[in-house]
Amino acid sequence: MIARLSASKRGLTIAALGTSQTVGWASSYYIPAVLAVPMADSFGLSPVWVFGAFSMALVVSAIVGPWAGARIDGFGGRGVLMLSNIVFALGLCLLAAAPVPAVLYLGWAVVGFGMGIGLYEAGFATLAGIYGKDARGPITGITLIAGFASTLGWPLSGIMLATWGWREACLGWALIHLLVALPLNAWLPSGNEALPKPATPEPVGPPPSRRALWLLAFVFAAAWFNATAMAAHLPGLLQAAGASTAVAIAAGALIGPAQVAARVLEFGLLQRFHPLVSTRLAAAAHPVAAVALIGFGGPAAYVFALLHGAGNGIMTIAKGTLPLSLFGPAGYGQRLGWLNAPARVSQAAAPLIFGAALTGWGVNAVWLTAGIGMAALLALLILKRS
Repeated sequence: MIARLSASKRGLTIAALGTSQTVGWASSYYIPAVLAVPMADSFGLSPVWVFGAFSMALVVSAIVGPWAGARIDGFGGRGVLMLSNIVFALGLCLLAAAPVPAVLYLGWAVVGFGMGIGLYEAGFATLAGIYGKDARGPITGITLIAGFASTLGWPLSGIMLATWGWREACLGWALIHLLVALPLNAWLPSGNEALPKPATPEPVGPPPSRRALWLLAFVFAAAWFNATAMAAHLPGLLQAAGASTAVAIAAGALIGPAQVAARVLEFGLLQRFHPLVSTRLAAAAHPVAAVALIGFGGPAAYVFALLHGAGNGIMTIAKGTLPLSLFGPAGYGQRLGWLNAPARVSQAAAPLIFGAALTGWGVNAVWLTAGIGMAALLALLILKRS
């Protein structure tokens, strides 16, 4: 069954799920950068309040992630992913119709629920249900496609904002969920082809050690703290290092291509190595970039952006492939939800914490993220292959 699915539908499955993931990321994680200010202005609020609502959405996603993973483990991922499109559309419609800030916060909470059941963790768990231990390639494939979520999402949100307004932009994304992403997720295989069947149960090995689970949860939390801190403050950090505004913006624009290039490398050359190897390389990238920035200042802005982006690109894949390789497909979805819950919380806190460090320490704030990255690398060195 698995081999037949891999031969006939593998490419189409990756394309469909990658496209629906692109819509999910573009309409949730990436809309505050474009819509937060006009949202806040319409209510007479500071944009901080909207970013606070987005942080709340990330916490909500962390809470519901393990539940969604358990559902995917038991019944496959297609139904959960389809539900996520409906939930996303509902949350976006609440944002669009919000008459007061309280309803705006409610809308973000619903969007957060959609993120918890519809973004990468759910997509990875769905692929593990379809392909079992052979899901590494498909996981990398959907991240290659969804890696362009900001590249496509930010301009599209900007066009809808300029043409109609922020409320209509939210409605536009809701329609895209219902008309594009929902049918694509409905077309997917059920997502339980590789799950053990009661009639022919697969051998069950010993449960993962608590130490290994905690180490991996810390690695993901550290990686996503750094990624979110850089997403929020990279231009300011590079300018503090001596780069001009134009150089800082140009260097920031390299992060997306660097992520995709690193994922192509993972899809090809690094496939022959254990995921632990590529994850260790990814964890080392940001500390090395930080040393270059501190040592050479503004001229190292491009090097910093390329190294950070490449490490972040591979680490995104590692969120799915490393737990699968270390612990196997049994109980994968729920385990992935628990492993990534701390990462969602660290994402919510990162912009505030790193922003305060940047204000107080200037370019030396990068030692904070470099130290966190080194701690993650140490944790990965302690982890052993299954």
